[in-house]
Amino acid sequence: MPVDTEKMLVMRCPQCGRLGYHPLQRFLIGLGSGLEIKCSCGAVKFVISTGNRIDYRFKIACVFCEGFHSQSLTGKQIWPYEGVIDLYCHDTGLELGHIGREESVRRIVSSMDKELEILVDEFGKDEFFHSSKIMYEVLQCLHQIAEKERLYCQCGNRHLEVEIFPDRLELQCRNCGSVNIIYAETEDDLQVISQVEEIELVKSGFEYLDSLVRSGRIKKSGMGRNNKT
Repeated sequence: MPVDTEKMLVMRCPQCGRLGYHPLQRFLIGLGSGLEIKCSCGAVKFVISTGNRIDYRFKIACVFCEGFHSQSLTGKQIWPYEGVIDLYCHDTGLELGHIGREESVRRIVSSMDKELEILVDEFGKDEFFHSSKIMYEVLQCLHQIAEKERLYCQCGNRHLEVEIFPDRLELQCRNCGSVNIIYAETEDDLQVISQVEEIELVKSGFEYLDSLVRSGRIKKSGMGRNNKT
């Protein structure tokens, strides 16, 4: 039986938010020096090191804390392991990434995307949406924001409900009744949400995403880490 010496790391960059897949090859991890994984933007995402090829130490860049978390595992817990190792933020308990066989980690990441495709296809067959293509793209953007735990209400609720209409999405907080409207029928609507990194519903408020972008109350992606609505 062959020994598995390669795993796949999937993580979002703490700086640019880009999702990346990175192979971890056991024998390319130098003794003492370790292996440093960087995003294409240059930010360090992950470091794996060992002094004896028996015990391994991870340094995991955290998108929430803007620092690094440490985790230690033995070689037996990494390379022969058939399952997926989940990487967490120690302070919030939120997921930062996964390590496992390539097909396994890709399946985890793509599961939500597939659900979105099915949703849009089902409605699209009846010409429910004004533009199925735009709606799918907007849902993808919203999913990426939610995946990074940057979708929440000021009242503290992070489990927002989404109602889907032919031309828009309505984010609703059942705790305080706040609502945020996201239009999804034109290229301009797609451009609006593509600029947003974080959506924070105002407690007991009612707002439109596009009006907030036009008013300058939120910044474009890449210009700051606190872009909110």
